[in-house]
Amino acid sequence: MITINKETVKLFNLTILSLLFLALNSILCKAALLNNYIDAYSFTFLRLFFGAFTLLLIYYYKNKKLDFNIKTNWITSFMLFLYAVSFSYSYVEIEAGFGALLLFGVVQVLMLSSSYFKKEKFTIKKNLGIILAFLGLVYLLFPSENFELSYYHVFLMILAGLSWAVYSILGKSSFNALFDTCDNFIKATIFIIIFYFIIPIDNISITNSGILLAFISGSLTSAIGYVIWYKVLPQIEVFTASIIQLLIPVIAIILSVVFLDEILTFNLLISSIIIFCGILLAVVPSNIR
Repeated sequence: MITINKETVKLFNLTILSLLFLALNSILCKAALLNNYIDAYSFTFLRLFFGAFTLLLIYYYKNKKLDFNIKTNWITSFMLFLYAVSFSYSYVEIEAGFGALLLFGVVQVLMLSSSYFKKEKFTIKKNLGIILAFLGLVYLLFPSENFELSYYHVFLMILAGLSWAVYSILGKSSFNALFDTCDNFIKATIFIIIFYFIIPIDNISITNSGILLAFISGSLTSAIGYVIWYKVLPQIEVFTASIIQLLIPVIAIILSVVFLDEILTFNLLISSIIIFCGILLAVVPSNIR
């Protein structure tokens, strides 16, 4: 029997807050690109830069010193960079709600594969929840008469999902969420600068509104959100971390309809409901007290 205590409630609140921040990233990025406030590269660079700057300030305030480890976190930092840049460029053509659903559908596939590899316990109830959640994703992606997508941008979102999944799996071993996230953002900023000199970029466009949205995405929903996420990850199973992230697209779909005037199609609504039910079935224990 599972008892709901203060620590459980705290973990639940932190988890929901981190999921909300992750969902808001899709909305902020799409709003910036949709309104031509900023180009995809500049949004990514500023998001990572503002995230690194914010985390440095918080880390210095808390520890009265600055640390940088040249030997660690390079893989997680690269995954953060790869996720961020693929994420931004994919949203040039993909709607926020659909993109979030595709992104975290891919995340779930890889993280669930990892949890099987780690031999985490899978009950019949968990497996049924997984199957139901995947059916919701399949229902959304199943081709229809008006099913038109840019496969290049879909590929970028899949790449973003794979990168975020690896970033999350590696985060399970983090013992210092603030330091590791700060270190990741600093090194990811280095990678995005290198990216500029490797990949030709000729459509740089930045407005004050674009900078503001990138600042909010970098400093709040990314920097703070990822610290919270890295704090949550060591306390939950990879399985739980994977499937609860499918709540993010459900949140993103609701927010995209409200703030971006995206259309809540019948397919989106039904798939979101199916996925939400699958998550509840897989994650919520039947013996809560």
